[in-house]
This record gives sequence, C-alpha cells and structure tokens, in this order.
Amino acid sequence: MSHHYSGPDFAFPNGDARLDLTDLFTFPKPDDASKSIIIMDMHPSMGINPPGPTTTEPFAPEAIYELMIDTNEDLVADVAYRIRFSPSANGAMTATLRRVEGPDAAGTGDGGQVIIDGAPVSMGPEAQVAEDGDYRFFAGWRSDPFFFDAGGALNQFQFTGEDFFADKNICSIALEVPNSALGPTNALWHRVLVQADGAGWTQVDRGARPSQSVFFAPGEEKALYHSGEPAQDERFISSFAHVLEQVGRYTPEEAQRTAAILLPDVIRYDPTQAADFPRNGRALTDDVADAFLTIFTNAQVTEDKVGPHSDFLSDFPYLGPPHNASTAGDGYSAPTA
Repeated sequence: MSHHYSGPDFAFPNGDARLDLTDLFTFPKPDDASKSIIIMDMHPSMGINPPGPTTTEPFAPEAIYELMIDTNEDLVADVAYRIRFSPSANGAMTATLRRVEGPDAAGTGDGGQVIIDGAPVSMGPEAQVAEDGDYRFFAGWRSDPFFFDAGGALNQFQFTGEDFFADKNICSIALEVPNSALGPTNALWHRVLVQADGAGWTQVDRGARPSQSVFFAPGEEKALYHSGEPAQDERFISSFAHVLEQVGRYTPEEAQRTAAILLPDVIRYDPTQAADFPRNGRALTDDVADAFLTIFTNAQVTEDKVGPHSDFLSDFPYLGPPHNASTAGDGYSAPTA
C-alpha cells in the first residue's frame, strides 16, 4: 500500500496520520525540460487501524517535513528542502519552505535559506500556489493519486480490481524546482521529524520506494527502519531477504540478490530522462503496485487489476482536487465511510 499506514499493524507513526508519509513522485516538468516536479504525499484521509476518517488538519505544525537529495552517490543528503507549517488559526494554515546545502542538509533542525514564506495551505478544491523566482510551491488536500486493490493485498493477494484509494484524499507538498538546484543525477527520499521530550528532533517516518516499509519491515524492526538513513540500509538486506523467501519462495541466494536491489530506499532520478519507475524517478501514472507485486511474489502475482486515476490536472500541482471538498473552498470534509 505504498507507504500508507506505515506504523505498527497498519496504524500511523506515533498514532498520528499527519506524520504518515505515503508516496514520493519526481518527474520532469511536462512543458519545461529545465525544471522538475517533486511531490511528497502524506496523511491519508481514512485510517484502517483504527478504521475511519482522520483529522481534517492537513499537517502537523510541530513537525518538519523534508525532501532529502543526495548528489554525489554516498547516500547522505547534500541538499534538503524543509517545510514547516503554522498552527491552524480559524481553519487556515501557512507554510514556509527552506533550502539547506552542504553538511547541514543531513542534519536536523528547522534552519536554512527561506525560499517561500507564508504560503497558504489549500483546504478546499482550489489549489493555492505560491511562487518565488524559479520555484513554485503547493501544500494542501488533494485526491490521492495512489491506485491499488488494498483489500486484495489483505486477502492473500486475491485481487478483484477494486481500487481502495479511488475516492480517498491525501495531503500533498508539491515543488517545482529548477534542475540546476538538483544536480545531474540524484537519489531522493523524504522524511518527517518531530521533537521528542528532551531528545531534540526525532525521525519518525521516511521512505521513497513504494510499499517497502509496510511489507518488509516487521515488528520491532519497523521503528528502526523508519528512523534510519539510506546509507545504513544494508543492515536490512537479511530481513528483507527472509520475507522474500517466505512470500515469493525465492532461494536464499536469489532473495539476498533481490533484497539488495530494493535497498537503499531511495528513488534515483536523472532530470534529463523521462520518469519511469523504478528506472528513473516516478510519474503519477506509473503502476508501482504491479511492479512491487511482481518482485514481492517472485512473479506468482503480477497485477492487481487496477489502473491509474483520471482526475489529474494538466498544470501544477498536477494532483486532482480532493473528494468531498466544499465547492466554496472553505474546507475539506472528511468522508463518513
């Protein structure tokens, strides 16, 4: 289920839906090859443990949401984009986008060069976009672009083609950035941090490749995986391989080789090439669920019979308006079922 419900037992990290990272997309801007689009999704509108609607407040003001970019292939961030949100006031929030370069990019904290300040958060169907120089920024509720028969996954991979996410919403942070700010080739991931009592900033979720933290990080290892860094991901190869042996009936040697392909948990991206997951970046219509199922089951199951959504926009931020949103634009109403 991509990274949806990445906490223990399909719950949310720290029990807070606003901290649950779900998907990371990166692709060249359709009408301008000198720029790239990066979309970080989080906060599913519906929970499954416990079941029911989540909070209508889109983002956690006490958290830092970060896009991490490695530009020299050492799996340590050389550039970071940090987003923080104001506390909700009368149903409204604003966002501040900062950019950090060099050694500080891999650290924690809310410093950095301010790129956009006071950007309005979109609560309704209208996408409020902030611009400054070569940057465009969006944050708010959107239609969830992920498509997958989640019920089939929970029913021993017996898929019927029912898209659990077809009428669900998500909170998105979308960036339009010049390619010069990314470097020629990159490894990207996103993470979210909160302040722990007396311990400074603590990472509670991270990821890039779809579904890995949900299906491969069992039990006590899940928190370790979420708090880790791509440069440390080699330590999870053995546990990933064990899951592949059990589910996909891989031989031990095949399982080790396949696990090494799935890690580190980053998306490789060359902005001069078309997006095509897992080879390069990830487009909104890439069928990542089928790609995951093929690897996870060792080609015993190769599709879930679900295709891409049709409510995308032709311009930034590209994700469709949220379902159940007020046409007056005065807020998103959580569905009741």
